[in-house]
Amino acid sequence: MKFTIPANTPAKPFHKHWQFCVGSAHAGMAMRTDYCEQLKQIHDELGIERVRFHGIFSDDMHTYDTMSTVMPMPGSEQVPFYENSFRLPGLVYDNVLKAGMKPFVELSFMPSQLAKRPTRGSFYWKPCIAPPKDEVQWQAYIQKFIRFLLNRYGKEEVETWFFEVWNEPDLKTPFFDGTQEEYFRLYEITAKAVKAVDDKLKVGGPATSNSKWVAAFMDYCKAHDASVDFITTHQYAGDPIGELCNQSDDDHVKNTEEIQEEYKVDLAQLFAGLKQEDGLLPMFRRTMPDNTETDDLNRDLLRDSAIMVHKQAEGLPLYYTEWSSCATFGAPGNDTRKTAAYDVRAALSSEDVIDGSSIWCFSDIFEEIHPFPEEFHGGFGMMTQHGIPKPIFHALRLLGQVGDERLELPGALDGEVSVAAFRDAADTRLTVLATKQNLHHFAGQADPATPVEIEVELAAKPQSVQLCRIDEDHGNPLKCWQAMGEPEDMTPTQVQQVIAESAVDYALVPYEYADGKLTVKTELGTNDLAFIRIEK
Repeated sequence: MKFTIPANTPAKPFHKHWQFCVGSAHAGMAMRTDYCEQLKQIHDELGIERVRFHGIFSDDMHTYDTMSTVMPMPGSEQVPFYENSFRLPGLVYDNVLKAGMKPFVELSFMPSQLAKRPTRGSFYWKPCIAPPKDEVQWQAYIQKFIRFLLNRYGKEEVETWFFEVWNEPDLKTPFFDGTQEEYFRLYEITAKAVKAVDDKLKVGGPATSNSKWVAAFMDYCKAHDASVDFITTHQYAGDPIGELCNQSDDDHVKNTEEIQEEYKVDLAQLFAGLKQEDGLLPMFRRTMPDNTETDDLNRDLLRDSAIMVHKQAEGLPLYYTEWSSCATFGAPGNDTRKTAAYDVRAALSSEDVIDGSSIWCFSDIFEEIHPFPEEFHGGFGMMTQHGIPKPIFHALRLLGQVGDERLELPGALDGEVSVAAFRDAADTRLTVLATKQNLHHFAGQADPATPVEIEVELAAKPQSVQLCRIDEDHGNPLKCWQAMGEPEDMTPTQVQQVIAESAVDYALVPYEYADGKLTVKTELGTNDLAFIRIEK
């Protein structure tokens, strides 16, 4: 397969929208030392500017405690005593700022003492996901939170932050025990509370899954004079919960009973052959199969969804505050270059319609489902629990270094093998990225390697040509860990060994130059990435 890059190919500014933000575990994890160290590394090496997480108001943050919280005795709920403190959120945001980043504030979830219902989400840490029981009380709580932030960090700093109301309210069981109308009302009163304290603070939503509800959300905000400064939504290529839905309808939300009936299985048959010594992870994976391996998915879903939502946003900035290749926790592909190949191509194909985005998420220091002890357990992170960079980390680091201008190559991303090209502002370096992306990498036998030839028209012979690969033997820490015997409790020496063995860097590569044309040849296996750097 041959790709040609003509001389004088027009270029445009390269919009690295994935550097806008990154997702992470819930707020309480940001008080851990290892979390903070990895967050700083994500900022320093990948250039990511903000971090977003759930649960800044969840009960473990102790922002609203009553007498029944402190002493859960019969009758204590009748004692008119409460303590309203944002001390722990302050420690969380202190750590974010010390890492060189800013928080993308997700206003979630509900302190249980303020909740309309005692509903708990399906997370490992069981947040309260109900709407507020008293709108006035909720607005006062939000206003006190905003005043706390302004006092602690200053008006000039906090006005650079973003405030997003809730997370995926369209998903009833894990995130919001309410209707679409109840969420829209929650957004309205929350946005008004924020703006009443400082009308320059940026507030947005609806933070839905699968690009849902945006048109209806916009209609509601206009009808109820609710301020909205930006639009947020989420999109995964493989999402086991739902698909792209009609944006104007209040889509049917399944209740717990419906979900249980839909997923009812014969557990004895499902777990047949597994032994207790095999551990929890194999059992969990049988109950949560990775549909990127089983379904015929649209690999352009992020781009196609963003084009639609961009129109529905009516000129407001559009932020995809969660996205990646797979929404299934524990999926083996989350630890491999399959995620890297998908995310890189999806980021490039959606560049023109997304103002900022946040890949989910930066680290396997993460407890939505269960804190699995295996170093490589299919977690969503770009890094493992001990800070070992995965292929997606290497890919985003390399992509962040390609320069600030992207060459316009119409159709170059359309095929299974795709190409993108970039240059620095001085036009002294050209970087070509070639990928072979296939979501079904683990469904069967990998495809044979594809020969790829890159031809670049250059006025003079280059000073050097270098190649950096992410493939089976380069940037593959999972393979290094497996060769080590898959140690569960890794020593610092073992961690550093895997990091060193899976590191990637550029190396000189043979090339041909004749008649004003540079030719570089390589091969791409399934989900390989090749960065070719040409020094003019």
